Amino acid sequence: MSLRTSPPTHIPVLLQETIQALAVQPGGRYIDCTLGAGGHAAAILDHNSPGGQLLSIDADPEAIKIAKARLEAYSNSTLLINENFANLQAICIKYDFYPVHGILFDLGLSSLQLDSNGRGFSFQHDAPLDMRLNPSQDVTAADIVNTFTETELAHLIKTFGEEGHSRQIAHHIVQKRPIRTTLQLVQTIEQSIGSRRGKLHPATKTFQALRIAVNRELEHLESALKQAINLLGFKGKLVVISYHSLEDRIVKRFMYHESRDCVCPPGIPTCVCGHTASLRLINKKVITPSPDEVELNPRSRSAKLRTAEHIITHDEQYTTLEKLCVSMKGENNGWRKPVLLKRLQQVFLTS
Repeated sequence: MSLRTSPPTHIPVLLQETIQALAVQPGGRYIDCTLGAGGHAAAILDHNSPGGQLLSIDADPEAIKIAKARLEAYSNSTLLINENFANLQAICIKYDFYPVHGILFDLGLSSLQLDSNGRGFSFQHDAPLDMRLNPSQDVTAADIVNTFTETELAHLIKTFGEEGHSRQIAHHIVQKRPIRTTLQLVQTIEQSIGSRRGKLHPATKTFQALRIAVNRELEHLESALKQAINLLGFKGKLVVISYHSLEDRIVKRFMYHESRDCVCPPGIPTCVCGHTASLRLINKKVITPSPDEVELNPRSRSAKLRTAEHIITHDEQYTTLEKLCVSMKGENNGWRKPVLLKRLQQVFLTS
């Protein structure tokens, strides 16, 4: 098994498409929920200057450190927060950063994490079987591999990795325990299902499953998407880039659900759910990287970008105005300006 020794590189995926989807404008306020090495963040700050602001979040403290150096020129316009985006709304309330013009989720792992030699994210490096985005988390991949029952492991690998050979892999893992390193796990997987399966490495899906379980990625994504709607201003953009079907399915269902006025089950003659649409789908057809981008950055090949726009119903107008009035007690930044508030009052009070 060859080990990679090249220095980490970072190429933002679907960069131009992301900036267009967010409709980044000078003076705009944006949230990057997955800072990584700061590629998308830097582009947003380039386009929302002068006067723009960016709040960037990442669960990985190493990402915050690297991005801080990269974004040093924008230090007066940027807040870098070492937190999980599952706490998105609480973070924005704490830093008085809402409403915003756009929110970006670039899911999956960054090159920073994949190329790290000591984190255990990649099966191309021999490292401790860790996989925690934040080292302060309690559970590691080694804990799961060495304590779950064979049935539990098989279910996890099948559910989060969509691995058809989950039972064989789980059986061999239990037989070979304890397993402490990525190389030991890769060898165990190869012994159970073979060393090659087309273009995909046999360990790919198992590593994905363990990483998702360790960091509770799908659970956190669902929670953060719901919180994002409350933080977007009128016509604010929600942009999500996903890299596997589990993530994309959650995003697609969420956006579709929130773009409908009624979500009652089929067959009910009269709406009883009372649901009101809060989003409008921008690109009903998913956006994927061009062949040129995939050739330049093979890691982008599975990326899918979806965009929705926040809409405000008539019933929400007064609530929105009230939020803006309360926010006026803070600094007059972004949308929180007395002139704008006066205009909003005139519009709402005469409608």
